[in-house]
Amino acid sequence: MRRNHERHHRQPGTGLRHRRCRRLRAGRRAALWAAAEATRRDSPLCIVHAADTDSRVLYSSAESIERVRGAGHELLRETAAVIAEQYPGLRITTEFSRSAPVPSLHRTAGLRGTVVVGNRGLGGFKSLMLGSVGLKVAAGATTPVIVVRGIDNGNETGVVLAAVRDEHDAECARYAAREAEIRKASLRLLHVWNILESAGLAVTMLDDVEAIAGEHVHHLIAVADRIRDEFPDLNVQADAEKSLTVAGVLVEASRHADLLVMGGRRSPGYIGPTLGRATHSLLHHAHCPVQLIPRQGPGSES
Repeated sequence: MRRNHERHHRQPGTGLRHRRCRRLRAGRRAALWAAAEATRRDSPLCIVHAADTDSRVLYSSAESIERVRGAGHELLRETAAVIAEQYPGLRITTEFSRSAPVPSLHRTAGLRGTVVVGNRGLGGFKSLMLGSVGLKVAAGATTPVIVVRGIDNGNETGVVLAAVRDEHDAECARYAAREAEIRKASLRLLHVWNILESAGLAVTMLDDVEAIAGEHVHHLIAVADRIRDEFPDLNVQADAEKSLTVAGVLVEASRHADLLVMGGRRSPGYIGPTLGRATHSLLHHAHCPVQLIPRQGPGSES
């Protein structure tokens, strides 16, 4: 059999256009997901496209800037039209920002808004981009941020998953409980502890391991009891697992959830807004949307 060595030449820019189309499709899916969430809550939906044209005026022509602005406005119109067709009763506004994406999204969210970003894309409900911009939005947010992932299969599990580390995650668990109530779903509280982090690399006494396990379970039960008291009609399940990788267990558990809620944490020893290793992994690998709740008060930098 002869191999065909003939090469297929692409038109200049074809690969770039294809990548852009994939990002836009992912972004539109995230916008539609956000629209469904806004409809559940009878809340308005704000679609923002931040083009950062103000920073380009010094090295781009007026014609180029105008093309970028025109494309951004067209993207907003098209996205709003698609959402309005599927959710005719939803209150929709659009905003074109000439500033950088990260401060634009934080400013639009204000003190009480929720920022929703797609795992890829270029616009949407408070943003449709993840990557360096999306990660910065999540890391520096002072309001909840949702990264829309794993919605292509369209199958709902009827479970909201909350990652619980200690009592400081009680507020995060409350967010998850409210989400479960809105969805008429059950709530699963999952605590994962790394035995190497807890006991060190050399574990010599089984009794020490059992004592550490008991301490971790104690934290989980305390949060679970508080949530059951505040949400008596909610089905709450509490599980504790030990593993060498916290992120791995949570990623696997996300296969069986409609939403994963976790407290946003900072990696110790870093300056400025950062994301912990487990959080960073989940934003890239979770099988369902991930909601990050900024931690306040004691333990917020753990």
